[in-house]
Amino acid sequence: MARAAGLDLVEVAPNARPPVVRIMDYGKFSYEKTKREREARKHQKQIEIKTIKLSPKTARFHRDINVRKARGWLEEGKKVKVVVKFKGREITYPEIAHEMMQGIAEELQSIATVEQRPNLEGRTMVMMLTPAEGN
Repeated sequence: MARAAGLDLVEVAPNARPPVVRIMDYGKFSYEKTKREREARKHQKQIEIKTIKLSPKTARFHRDINVRKARGWLEEGKKVKVVVKFKGREITYPEIAHEMMQGIAEELQSIATVEQRPNLEGRTMVMMLTPAEGN
């Protein structure tokens, strides 16, 4: 029947008893399948991650500016990565950066949740904030 119609005999469910087959144009079917997948990828929501870079010696004024930027990004639905980079001997006092990050998290707790707690990775301390579910 498939040859007479000029189409392909495609096995749909090979593990079924008896196996299930369909008569169709396989080239057209595979083309439409890739087209649907491409269209689905187009409509996926990409989550953007914005980064704030600080150091343990960053002044309170500059820190507040960065927190304001982070607040705006979080309200837009973007994730915010807070990075504190240690230079020289600053690494001997990681608690300063830890307290700074805790303060930032407390300031933004109304609109953000801490996805990744502050942790030290080499000479950098990283914390990840995500928008709160209510936003």
